[in-house]
Amino acid sequence: GIDARGTMRAVFKLGTSGGASTITQHLAKNLFHGSEGSRFILWRIVQKAKEWIIAVKLEKQYTKEEILAHYLNTVDFVSNAYGIRSASKVYFNKEPKDLTVDESAILVGMLQAPSRYNPKTHPERAAKRRNIVLGQMVKNNFLKSGDKDMYAAKPVKLDFKPESHNEGIATYFREYLRDFMKAWTKDNKKPDDSDYDIYRDGLKIYVTLDSRMQEYAEEAVQKHLSNLQVEFNKQQKDNKNKPFVRISKDETDKIMMQAMKNSERWRQMASQDKSEEDIIKSFSVPTKMTVFTWKGERDTTLTPTDSIRYYKSFLQAGMMSMEPRTGNIKAWVGGVNYKYFQYDHVGQGARQVGSTFKPFVYATAIEQLNASPCDSILDSPFTIPKGRHHVTETWTPNNSDHQYRGMVTLKKALAYSINTVSAKLIDKVGPEAVVDLTHKLGVKSDIPAQPSIALGAVEITVMDMVAAYSTFANQGVYVKPQFISRIEDKNGSLIYEPMPESRDVLNKDIAFAVIRLLEGVTESGSGVRLRTQGGGNGYERVTGYPYVFKNPIAGKTGTSQNQSDGWFVGMVPNLATGVWVGCEDRSARFKSITYGQGAVAALPIWGIYMK
Repeated sequence: GIDARGTMRAVFKLGTSGGASTITQHLAKNLFHGSEGSRFILWRIVQKAKEWIIAVKLEKQYTKEEILAHYLNTVDFVSNAYGIRSASKVYFNKEPKDLTVDESAILVGMLQAPSRYNPKTHPERAAKRRNIVLGQMVKNNFLKSGDKDMYAAKPVKLDFKPESHNEGIATYFREYLRDFMKAWTKDNKKPDDSDYDIYRDGLKIYVTLDSRMQEYAEEAVQKHLSNLQVEFNKQQKDNKNKPFVRISKDETDKIMMQAMKNSERWRQMASQDKSEEDIIKSFSVPTKMTVFTWKGERDTTLTPTDSIRYYKSFLQAGMMSMEPRTGNIKAWVGGVNYKYFQYDHVGQGARQVGSTFKPFVYATAIEQLNASPCDSILDSPFTIPKGRHHVTETWTPNNSDHQYRGMVTLKKALAYSINTVSAKLIDKVGPEAVVDLTHKLGVKSDIPAQPSIALGAVEITVMDMVAAYSTFANQGVYVKPQFISRIEDKNGSLIYEPMPESRDVLNKDIAFAVIRLLEGVTESGSGVRLRTQGGGNGYERVTGYPYVFKNPIAGKTGTSQNQSDGWFVGMVPNLATGVWVGCEDRSARFKSITYGQGAVAALPIWGIYMK
């Protein structure tokens, strides 16, 4: 029904007390204005008039049971429980149909003031409120008096399972989305100029991720890294400074101190006015803790210092999959476990890309020199003298295998990642031209205009690398990565729909030529194991091998200096996917390139995912 007196009271008290007093009016308010009313009298009058009109329409179109069901699905039960089904799961870990009478009464009792009668934080208040609800059930013949006494005597017993942002699918992406939405609400207001509440306003956010592809991506990361970790740990067995390789004690101390200061232990003790000396001493005290392992959480006892080294020993990954034509992101894996490793290696972390940068050099050469994949160039020792391209010292790059092949085609040169050819190409076109094109391809990193960038001495995020490569697959048109398709309010009205951002970067013939170059990598170069069968040294850690793909694949492996970073960016016509693998700290790495190279560290994740 409609409570006219309550409505007028709400208008003149500006929502500070009183207010919508029938279920129908509460539903109208929740659907169209949320829990907060405007503090401006004119807006308040308009709001209450709309609520009244909507309530009348609801009464005409729905039964009382339907109105009640709609209402219960619009209530914020706190603890990130929005609606009766969510509340049932959070407080009792049950579906609504499985709730007992006393459990149902607790949730109904929360309706008047969810925070005040929260059974988790105020069990005594919740019990008293529950008993009032049970009394009303007796009064209205829904419950026998004897049953009421039985339920009222029971203690409040919860199976509290709050919604955790550390668990479930796409945890890193969800955190990225949350940060975006917090910023979005500052720039986008409700019709009454009040702020949206992303937790309470029932916004429906439609994202571009594909749940099946996301699951495949997470499974691929878990499957490969848990296997590769075995080899990493084996190589660290005799390392007295594990997981750090070939760094000084001062460098190690600096890393460890920074990790201590970033820890929750340090923050808590500092807030208690503990001295720095006492805090540092506490890191040497054995402490019971639960730690992450690839086989699940494990209870153990470690000093906090040892736990820092333990966690820095884990291989990490960043992986993103995107449609080149639309820019829609289909999968996003920012790390191995958000609860324990919250740094996002897709959108946050820029790492050295190694040879995955070389296609940008080749694309510049094809554009400026009118070159083609079939053109030949001499693979021979090459030097850029001091002063040319602003180099401060003579630069003579070596090939990774220390061999020279004589005349090679550009396609073969990229397939075998020949450093001297990349150096000759950047010498001809100039580093500035390569930097300019790379930025046009969407890379936001600061890139020095130095010849050495031809070998990948550049730090770029996984997101930017995937978007840049996607430009080649999209006939030279760059499309900005997109992760939201639309946002609706709780009533289903469209309030945000992003427009795709794109720009022409390369002639489509040039883009096609780059794709042909990249196909050579998987036909005969460092990515050939995507197609072959066989074996050899290191293949026991190429998880999922053999893959035996027969479809067109364009891609590039990359390995940074001292194999701290392994990369693979691979494309099929409708999907581009980039993978980075490494440890949190660059000095924690494989001792040998056999396992640290992109073809072993990163490519298998792509292979498992695509299969």
